[in-house]
Amino acid sequence: MQRQPAVAGQFYAGSSNKLRSDLTVLIPPDHVTKIVTGIISPHAGYIYSGAIAGQVYASIEIPATVLILGPNHHGAGAAAALYPEGEWLTPLGTVPVNSRLNSLLQQHVPQLRSDTVAHEFEHSLEVQVPFIQYLRPDVTISAICLGHGEFAAVRQIGEGIAAAIREYGADVLIVASSDMTHYETAESARRKDELALGRVLDFDAQGLLQVCRSEHITMCGAVPAAVMLVAAGDLGATRAELVAYGTSGDVTGDNRQVVGYAAVTVW
Repeated sequence: MQRQPAVAGQFYAGSSNKLRSDLTVLIPPDHVTKIVTGIISPHAGYIYSGAIAGQVYASIEIPATVLILGPNHHGAGAAAALYPEGEWLTPLGTVPVNSRLNSLLQQHVPQLRSDTVAHEFEHSLEVQVPFIQYLRPDVTISAICLGHGEFAAVRQIGEGIAAAIREYGADVLIVASSDMTHYETAESARRKDELALGRVLDFDAQGLLQVCRSEHITMCGAVPAAVMLVAAGDLGATRAELVAYGTSGDVTGDNRQVVGYAAVTVW
């Protein structure tokens, strides 16, 4: 089964040459890279958040296997939807789904359902793939689209992912795809995003979900980020670093209604 690109030509360039050219600009050259367990990367159109995403991807070593976690913006399909065997197509070519990791994830995460419906039109996972395949052309991926959930379920999923990766026996990068506060003033967005990112940097997955709820922080990938934090912590990660932060207002010059974007490494 081949997952067709849903937002090529909209969120990012639809032609291979233009997309490669854009990624060359968005990913800073000659960065010192480090091995990390997980990252948070934004998923808006590249014109808005691509430079933030490029900074985090430039700062890490991408292993041969990547697990992408993204929110379900459309509410379609399973609540925890694992894309089944096959490949993902982007203008840069195809990326195979890692069937062995998929199998282990299904063994260790009972909530997962093999499902294409949740993924068909979801952009949050798709926009990560060109960055990954550009920097690591031989990569294989697994992809999970997640709906809303309480912390008990988030913890179970994160712990199951960690167990699957341990049994997999090789490095796996966990990418949590998320934008931050949506459609508030730049000042309000930064204030709220500082609260959410503070919980991330403290490795407080439960606190992240709580502060997003109590402070009405519209971080669309809070659940994927919390799952990543649980899994990374279970795998031995102890540190998190904010690599970059910005808003759409930095690009448009309009700070009245912005979306916030953050890039975080976890290791």
